[in-house]
Amino acid sequence: MLTEMWSFKGRYKILHMTWFAFFLTFVVWFNFPPFATTIAQDLGLSKPQMGTIGLCNVALTVPARIIIGMVLDRYGPRLTYSLLLMYAAIPCLIFATAQGFTQLVIARLLMGIVGAGFVIGIRMTAEWFPPKEVGTAEGIYGGWGNFGSAFSAFTMVLFATALSFIPGAFNFGEAQTFTVLGLSFSSAVLNWRAAIAGSGIIAAIYGFIYYANVRNTPPGKVYQRPNSARGLEVTSVRDFYFLMLMNIPLTAILMVLAWRLNKVNFLTPSAMYITWVALLGLYAFQSYNCWSANKELLSGRKRYAPEDRYKFKQVAILELTYIVNFGSELAVVTMLPAFFEGTFGLDKAMAGIIASSYAFMNLVSRPGGGIISDKMGSRKWTMVILTAGMGIGYLLMSQVTSNWWLPGAVLLTMACSFFVQASEGSTFAIVPLVKRRVTGQIAGNVGAYGNVGAVAYLTTRLLFVDGAGAEPNMAAVNSSFFQVLGTTGLIVAFLCIFFLEEPQGSFAEHHEGETEASSTNSPIGAKYPTTP
Repeated sequence: MLTEMWSFKGRYKILHMTWFAFFLTFVVWFNFPPFATTIAQDLGLSKPQMGTIGLCNVALTVPARIIIGMVLDRYGPRLTYSLLLMYAAIPCLIFATAQGFTQLVIARLLMGIVGAGFVIGIRMTAEWFPPKEVGTAEGIYGGWGNFGSAFSAFTMVLFATALSFIPGAFNFGEAQTFTVLGLSFSSAVLNWRAAIAGSGIIAAIYGFIYYANVRNTPPGKVYQRPNSARGLEVTSVRDFYFLMLMNIPLTAILMVLAWRLNKVNFLTPSAMYITWVALLGLYAFQSYNCWSANKELLSGRKRYAPEDRYKFKQVAILELTYIVNFGSELAVVTMLPAFFEGTFGLDKAMAGIIASSYAFMNLVSRPGGGIISDKMGSRKWTMVILTAGMGIGYLLMSQVTSNWWLPGAVLLTMACSFFVQASEGSTFAIVPLVKRRVTGQIAGNVGAYGNVGAVAYLTTRLLFVDGAGAEPNMAAVNSSFFQVLGTTGLIVAFLCIFFLEEPQGSFAEHHEGETEASSTNSPIGAKYPTTP
């Protein structure tokens, strides 16, 4: 597979176009941090306000991944991804034309929906690659697409600088006033606005390109849809109640976000309570939809044949693995520059460059996790080993102090990053094999739990800081934070040993429900009689 991948034909064309779609969603989703300081100065924002904008960037990603998973299973990845890429231009333009804090918050809340694009490509990739290669394919999709966040950090400022040399509105010289969409801006600050708007426009254009060049399935394959896309279909009454239980953290973490917004005075106490009530209503509505999707099962009018059943505990344990791997990655990426700056007395630029090694590892680590899962012969034990290695890596990082040799600390960080991202790859090497017709919803639930983990870990770190007094000992805070990451990683690895099962057909030639007539190597130009 790795040698054929560069042919850009058939299923490999689909893989490349899909990981690039994911890449663009992450470029757009993370186009704010490179300009954070500049935006704060231009609009006179405080540090708490900037922190609030950062939280808003991930707030709606949790419910969006659930909803997009449902839409994906109903309408297919081709249409869903194309529309999401086109939609990305809207929050980018709102953000680029913002005149104050409220507009920035609205734009970043809407931007969080773009961050849900990851789950779409999981099903698209699984449709085109057989189970025996799905780990490698999903790893490449996730790792190369996820690199969009690092790419954004390094190139958005360069893009903005280049735009400033264009004559007219992007001139860095003497400030001039220009009108865009009825709003007046100074040319001295328009470059970051143009860069952010430009990233959204590029994503929207690629949405049209993507729609014109991909299909949901190879020729001869039927795109399997769930009986109902309103909620996740389960195959036993016990699993329905387990699903209700596992949906609680998705609502609870949004309530935590509302509490943090109250702490920075963005929400009044009354507004926070109203938000909590609304979120409880959202949970009730989600529960009703799940009941609606499974009411025949619950009433006893429907029973699934043994070969059509799946165990929801498989989904639940994968949700936990994604909390501790992807959730910890998002949290660590946020604090790692400050960690190296404070621990080793580095300047901000050098600390940022060193910390970026953590994100750069995505290019090889996540595909590496998928490849190991494909080659090892056991997806379960791949998951256990990589998750345990991640936990040990974080515990070792909790021991890093200013007395360490800096290159040694960097190497430890990169090694830990490998296990974190390889564990992510092994998680999504299993997700498409749980139950094919609801892969989108399963991927949405698992992906949402990654954001649950990020918010939970970041909130835990903020509590450590708040509890350390007016002048917190950041070395102790960071040590405690890494210990939490390491301990939870080891606990989940232990749970995987007892509760994670090897999926049926993990290394088969064909997915569940496919026949020998289905060919994943058929050319993209062939006729598609069953799915667009």
